Amino acid sequence: MPDQPAPRKVIPIQPLFKSEPKVYPRSVKGLFQRWRWAFVWLTQIVFYGLCWLPWHGRQAVLFDLDVRRFYLFDLVLWPQDTIYLAVLLVLSALALFLFTAVAGRLWCGYTCPQTVYTEIFLWVEHWIEGERPKRMKLDASPWNADKIRRKLAKHTLWIAFSLWTGFTFLGYFTPIRDLASEAATLSLSGGALFWILFYGGATYGNAGFLREQMCKYICPYARFQFVMFDSDTLIITYDEARGDPRGSRAKKSDPRQQGLGDCVDCGICVQVCPTGIDIRDGLQAECIGCAACIDACDQVMDKLDYPRGLIRYSTENAMKKALGDSTILRRAFRPRTLVYSAVFLTLTAATAWSLATRVPLKVDIVRDRATLSRETDDGNIENIFHLQIINASETPRTYSVRVEGLDGIHLGQPASIPVAGAATASAMVSVQVGAEVAENRHGAQPIRFVIADSHEADVQVVEKAKFWLP
Repeated sequence: MPDQPAPRKVIPIQPLFKSEPKVYPRSVKGLFQRWRWAFVWLTQIVFYGLCWLPWHGRQAVLFDLDVRRFYLFDLVLWPQDTIYLAVLLVLSALALFLFTAVAGRLWCGYTCPQTVYTEIFLWVEHWIEGERPKRMKLDASPWNADKIRRKLAKHTLWIAFSLWTGFTFLGYFTPIRDLASEAATLSLSGGALFWILFYGGATYGNAGFLREQMCKYICPYARFQFVMFDSDTLIITYDEARGDPRGSRAKKSDPRQQGLGDCVDCGICVQVCPTGIDIRDGLQAECIGCAACIDACDQVMDKLDYPRGLIRYSTENAMKKALGDSTILRRAFRPRTLVYSAVFLTLTAATAWSLATRVPLKVDIVRDRATLSRETDDGNIENIFHLQIINASETPRTYSVRVEGLDGIHLGQPASIPVAGAATASAMVSVQVGAEVAENRHGAQPIRFVIADSHEADVQVVEKAKFWLP
């Protein structure tokens, strides 16, 4: 018989991600929980309230993309002010580097929108479905009238909150009062409806379902945060030397006589973790620095009359060398954090000075290229220039124009250009020089336009241009 071919080896297909059980965070009370809710209230009052704040007859904060203007209280920014957006991004990055180097993932634990909205959604879930054991039991139970009622109530509130969030978000790019009127009369445009549903859907999906998956697998910050850590960065740590060996014991017993540490292995620190990790296993990329485990562990230590701080904010050096709080604080001012702080403060001060001394006037000058130059009836050499003037303030202004740089250079007719507040105006001006100037010079000659407010001399811009002589 011919040889039979050897059977092919079947290689099992490995999933990209390990299937993980749903995380049911347990509610907790304590100092850091109060801080988290303080930031939840602060960020949401600002987000939901700022777009409704009136300011000089308009919205106080509005990024109006249709007319390409950003309004920030008294400040009006134009496309020519893009440099300030770049500076804002640099400052945000520097702040993130600084805070991470000093105390780890403060942004993630207290002010990240994913953390804030997940906390709000969890509060709604806890209010409707109950504490952790009840939620787990409800999910495991078969569908019945009570389960349908609770799930429907929870998702209805989640969806309503998400849509209001999407509506508010769009209200920073479209005047929110106009948007509210359109929504009330069911006359929203297709674009507005799309962005409300898009951002609302993102809020509903991220905070209601993805939750810790966003922090574990999608957010890039969890991957590069360790680059900004060092041995003196404050992180949430478990005191292994004090806590191990772990084990349960009677409240009145002496754990040392039983060969045990202070950790009773109750698992509450794991139950309260929004990402479902065990902080006792050491620092992990999944830890968002919310400090819920510190509050939970402190409560257990209080019940057992043990000192607090089995889980606490500390540093790698402090844990190894048993450093005190004063030493930890002193080491926070190390070269890395000092450099970050110096660059951040310098750039902030320079930006503030630039905004404070910013002239609310922008001018763009283009010479008419259809005719380089021509001779007028009275023998002068004339060039035509197009002026575009941007009034970057919200006060109507009238600007005068003069020109200098060549002997006898002047405007063909005096120019006085009115411009409404936060608006632009265009004008065409004739610039002339005497024929005698052309006898000694030829080609492009540098000149300067001086555009100034007729009533405020300090509101003035000088722009360079070229005057063409035959």
